[in-house]
Amino acid sequence: MYNVPNLLAFIRLLMAPLMFMLLVDRDWSIFQGIHYSWLDYAAAFLFVLASATDFFDGYIARTFNQVTTLGAILDPLADKMLTLAGFLGLMMLDRASPWAIYLILTRELFITGLRVSAMSQGFDVSASWMGKVKTVAQMIAIGFLLMEWPGGILLLWIAVALTLYSGYEYVRDFFRKTSTD
Repeated sequence: MYNVPNLLAFIRLLMAPLMFMLLVDRDWSIFQGIHYSWLDYAAAFLFVLASATDFFDGYIARTFNQVTTLGAILDPLADKMLTLAGFLGLMMLDRASPWAIYLILTRELFITGLRVSAMSQGFDVSASWMGKVKTVAQMIAIGFLLMEWPGGILLLWIAVALTLYSGYEYVRDFFRKTSTD
């Protein structure tokens, strides 16, 4: 239960609200005198650091056989909290389409519920290859939008398409598994 991958996922859980604070609470007295661009840089740095922990916790868990039930819960939760913080913060800064964010978050909530249902029925709920691609696409889009780099909006809509498609795959696979029982 107490291992490096779980610790990394827990650290990612803590970084998400801190990043969100940097994006949405810019008028707090602790930020007085700091230009907004520096808050963006700090949020982007936290986001990249947290995203790196996502890679390393999975790599370490698989390589050193440290996969745990807690990790199976913490890792996707930390991913969702991190992307939620990024997307909601960007939407509040008017850098991301509310529709894009709505579609992504609705899919994430629906698939999380579906995964809980699958887990309760004893089915494998590990992330699919497309689920991993979706997560990377979302993280790249958030990074571009945080830094206000060209192409961020296009990357966001690509992430939306991949997110919806991976959601379709989860639903399809869930119904295939449940119809065979």
